[in-house]
Amino acid sequence: MANQKNGKILAIDDNEDILFSLKLLLKQHVELINTESDPELIPKLMKQDHYDVILLDMNFTKDAISGQEGYHWLNKILEIDPQAVVLFITAYGDIEKSVKAIKAGATDFILKPWQNEKLLATISSAIKLRRSKDEVSELKTKQKELNAVLDQPFNDFIGTSPEMQQVFSTITKVAVTDANVLILGENGTGKELVARALHRNSPRKDEVFISVDLGSINENLFESELFGHVKGAFTDARADRPGRFEIASGGTLFLDEIGNLSLPMQAKLLTVLERREVIRVGSNKTIPIDIRLICATNMQLKQMASEDRYRQDLLYRINTVEISLPALRERYEDIPLLANHFLDIYSKKYKKAINPLSKACLNKLYDYSWPGNVRELQHLMERAIIMADDRNLDPSDFQVSVERNGQEDVEFDSYNLEEVEKNIIQKVLKTNKGNISKAAGELGLTRTSLYRRLEKYGL
Repeated sequence: MANQKNGKILAIDDNEDILFSLKLLLKQHVELINTESDPELIPKLMKQDHYDVILLDMNFTKDAISGQEGYHWLNKILEIDPQAVVLFITAYGDIEKSVKAIKAGATDFILKPWQNEKLLATISSAIKLRRSKDEVSELKTKQKELNAVLDQPFNDFIGTSPEMQQVFSTITKVAVTDANVLILGENGTGKELVARALHRNSPRKDEVFISVDLGSINENLFESELFGHVKGAFTDARADRPGRFEIASGGTLFLDEIGNLSLPMQAKLLTVLERREVIRVGSNKTIPIDIRLICATNMQLKQMASEDRYRQDLLYRINTVEISLPALRERYEDIPLLANHFLDIYSKKYKKAINPLSKACLNKLYDYSWPGNVRELQHLMERAIIMADDRNLDPSDFQVSVERNGQEDVEFDSYNLEEVEKNIIQKVLKTNKGNISKAAGELGLTRTSLYRRLEKYGL
């Protein structure tokens, strides 16, 4: 153990000599060591103080060798504190009792007489384990509190329009199941918010939510990122590393931009989903996974499947339930609600007392087509509040042009979706004088996603 005294220990044994020896040895290494010969006092002692490790005799006077009394008091300790770290001590130890003790909830097993160095090392590890348990418990508590704040009922994902009420209804029905969900919608409509709402309202809400942007993952690293790798699997694999599937096991895995996978990547993903297990790159060992899968895309997967650009069997696998999000231009009645919601958030964030939006401001927002959807509205409100000079916002504070209200003046030589996308990207880049950040924002894309499309179309 380290020279610095660390940890609180409680030792219970009916042999006073054992307790004396433990106290003499441990007082040099831990901040507190309490000893007790009567196990009936365990509840009282645990109520009086918080112990990192409890050393518990397996056999008391009633029964010399079976260890039943030790198991009885182990259960009592775990009832009082489910996070308790208990080390059994006994002179009659064997493999069978060791296994039974661990299965019953003990952390480790110590034989009498012990070796001082081994005992100290075991206790040191047990103290670290207790601290880790406490940290995990604290993080889970914070996460629950955060979820409670976020879940009102769908946080930033709000709306009173019939289209949004239908979405909320579907989320409520589907969240309590483990069904795979495919979320469809334009960029900026809130697909990840739907995924998080599904997770927070599911039986897995206390487990992890792992989000993966498939559009930003290089095809060469696809297996390593999603399925993990072992040390030495490739040049930069300096240590074993779990993939996103392993990390998400027990919780929810959200695969965004699922439509951007190549056919070989689709095949690998389908295999994992069918078998419910992964094999790390460089290994032959299968690792079972237990995830709730949610996917999202802004692409037309059914059309892609009909053109043999997307696997039909993968599409069936990922969309047990399909949720389609309306574009903001399809639910204009939600604009005042959303705008004032963001106004409230950013007024508090930037410590400004801003009044609710005037009718003139709302009219300007109504006159805009919102190609970037809710995300664009959110960024627009944040900028307006940052730049505001007084309590009232003016229509001029919103940097949008009503000339962009629908872009029917954009002409295309073809109605092929890829050609249309290429032409729009070229037009927006030209309008923004090649500024990638501005172009990405106007298109409702991340910089990474725009770069990927530029490479795809050779722009």
